[in-house]
Amino acid sequence: MLGSAADGEPTGESMKRADFNVTASRRCVRRRDVLSLMAGAATWTTSLYAQKLAMPVIGYLCAESPELFASRLKAFHEGLGETGFVEGRNVAIDYQWAEGQYARLPALAATLAARNVDVVVAPGGAQVALAAKAAIANNVIVFEMGGDPVQLGVVDSLSRPGGNITGISSLSVDVSPKRLELMHELLPTAAKLAVVANPTSPTANSQLQKLRSAAETLGVDLQVLNASTENEFEPIFSTMAREAGGLVFTSDPYFAFRSRRLAEFAMKYRVPAITQSRDFPIAGGLMSYGGDFAQSHRRAGMYVGRILKGQKPSDLPVQLVTKVELIINVKAAKLLGREFSPSLVSGADEVIE
Repeated sequence: MLGSAADGEPTGESMKRADFNVTASRRCVRRRDVLSLMAGAATWTTSLYAQKLAMPVIGYLCAESPELFASRLKAFHEGLGETGFVEGRNVAIDYQWAEGQYARLPALAATLAARNVDVVVAPGGAQVALAAKAAIANNVIVFEMGGDPVQLGVVDSLSRPGGNITGISSLSVDVSPKRLELMHELLPTAAKLAVVANPTSPTANSQLQKLRSAAETLGVDLQVLNASTENEFEPIFSTMAREAGGLVFTSDPYFAFRSRRLAEFAMKYRVPAITQSRDFPIAGGLMSYGGDFAQSHRRAGMYVGRILKGQKPSDLPVQLVTKVELIINVKAAKLLGREFSPSLVSGADEVIE
């Protein structure tokens, strides 16, 4: 017989109950362990989320795409890093990309205002800065542009910008007439040169006024052509190919960020052209003359860092990046059947062979 109540030994039934109790106890322990781990994980996740929320947040408003803006964004991060801020480590960035659809800028700026970010960065031209200023009343704004921010009504003055906005200007808009001079130097016998302007740009009229004055001084007729979409690029180049003239592009971010496309058409139709952006000759175009965008975006990053550390935008004067650079592509000139003068080559900041 397997034990009995009489001799004090456990019966089969009592042993089964004991085994069940042990098993149930182990299950309770395991359940407590799991619940404890889950609670710990939840606490860790909540802590991590709170840590991220504690980071200052930069709102980055851009008219273009991440791909087209990559080199400018890199320079901005470098400037931000110089002040001790690194994205994902001690600062977060809320990117709003218009993907080349400039009409979306006001709505994207309103989105950043609603999210109440610490600083809004408005890089890449007057249209971005104006959209940010119109939509954002309470957040700090740091702009980066090539136009005159006082003339455009973005700030009250360069030394005392006033309110919640300051930034960087390369004033590359002012050097558009110099592009005309450089094209005339390359084509001294050309009786007519063409200028391409973006009619939707806030700086188009002022640039054209200065270009007309420069053309009169040089003694050349100026033909004004308009382009605000990529579909208008090729007809302009095909027309100039028949007229055997040169093209001068006004300072405009829409043109600057489509440098590769412009270079392709310039080579396809064998048209000498000059733009503001170094991206144009790097992509195979003839030459460029304009502000140093890497420096202006880096300085914008530094200003954002200084504001995150407590400085007021009204105490930070608008910085001017006065450096302009001439980039020429000798290989492109040969393909076009042209030759740069020795003085132009010696005066270039970079020569692409």
